[in-house]
Amino acid sequence: MLKISNLVKRYGHGEPVLKGLDLEVPGNSVVAIIGASGAGKSTLLRCINRLVEPTSGTIALNDIVLSDLKGRELRAARRRIGMIFQSFNLVDRLTVMENVQSGRLGYLPFWRAASRRYPKRDIRRAYELMERVGIAHYANKRADELSGGERQRVGVVRALMQEPEILLADEPTASLDPKTSEQIMELLRSLSAEFALPVLINIHNVAEARLYTDRIVGMRYGKIMFDAEPSRLDKAAMDEIYAGLPAEERGEEETPAPSLQVSAA
Repeated sequence: MLKISNLVKRYGHGEPVLKGLDLEVPGNSVVAIIGASGAGKSTLLRCINRLVEPTSGTIALNDIVLSDLKGRELRAARRRIGMIFQSFNLVDRLTVMENVQSGRLGYLPFWRAASRRYPKRDIRRAYELMERVGIAHYANKRADELSGGERQRVGVVRALMQEPEILLADEPTASLDPKTSEQIMELLRSLSAEFALPVLINIHNVAEARLYTDRIVGMRYGKIMFDAEPSRLDKAAMDEIYAGLPAEERGEEETPAPSLQVSAA
């Protein structure tokens, strides 16, 4: 369970980017965060994993108050927060296996990481997860030889290798074509159910949020304007979130119905 209470983030002396947010994300659920550029979506995710420091308020994950941690305790807590990025954040010259194993860096002594001498149990787990998402046959291939969908699957496995208690995904489909985007969203939804993981997704595509998530949180100017199941996201709610922006800036692209099976992109 992720629990955020009265979260505020201000840069310098300007207007707060986040203004007293309250949010709970239980296990085994997929929650989308939508809103126009500048709404505070990415800042929210970065406050959760402490890539940026909250100004005030509390962030707790399974009863550990992340916003209070420092030093070694903070590094230990970050190991349990899996992050999936829009730009994949892979090391292109390394193999898929080496990129996946970077999810274990927080658990390994420096000499093992530097020499790439990974424990056998970690290698076995990596193969299991890569097989699960359809990229095991790319284990020894360089990351820069993969398609966008394949690269994002590597990012997903890397996050799962952390043994996370939550997955945070920052625009995970923004760099992908529509069909591959559909596959990645379905993959995240199925992994949430399979591993009883809460998944919090910052997403621009509202149509994908409607199809693949259990709940939608709409943000505007650092505040939550909507928080309910996708079926309740009507025109009035969209107008409240996007404040008169044209449809192309609302992320309302049409998305095909989800397929029954996820295949490798």
